[in-house]
Amino acid sequence: MNRTPIETRIVSDREQEFAHCAAIRAEVFVDEQGVPPELEMDELDSAAIHVLATVEGEPVGTGRLVLKEDGTARIGRMAVLRVHRGRGVGTAVLEALVQQARQCGVATAVLAGQLHALPFYEHGGFTAYGEEFEEAGILHRMMSKQIG
Repeated sequence: MNRTPIETRIVSDREQEFAHCAAIRAEVFVDEQGVPPELEMDELDSAAIHVLATVEGEPVGTGRLVLKEDGTARIGRMAVLRVHRGRGVGTAVLEALVQQARQCGVATAVLAGQLHALPFYEHGGFTAYGEEFEEAGILHRMMSKQIG
């Protein structure tokens, strides 16, 4: 099968490139999943490292990395536009975020995975731990991966 290449990059242009990330997140989390807009965008966005995935120049996926004071990193806000799911975009974003965390000297990456997405993250080497919890009306479990 001939796949169109997926490109990922760290967002450096906080206005234009981050606007693409915000638009993808709004479509996936707010429009599709019903997350209130005031919960979707938060104060961590300004300090986070954001990854943008594109296919033929079109923004199709995003995720963010928040470096924590305890030496871990939290991956979050992973979103892929519906028509591009199942094509490796999420995997490319996750790998770019893990690689970025590793380059920052992080030993452990954590994330809050929506229950339906746990197999995706497990495929990426993450292990679920703890009890289920609700965030923005959606059930999640914490997951972690040793990366350093």
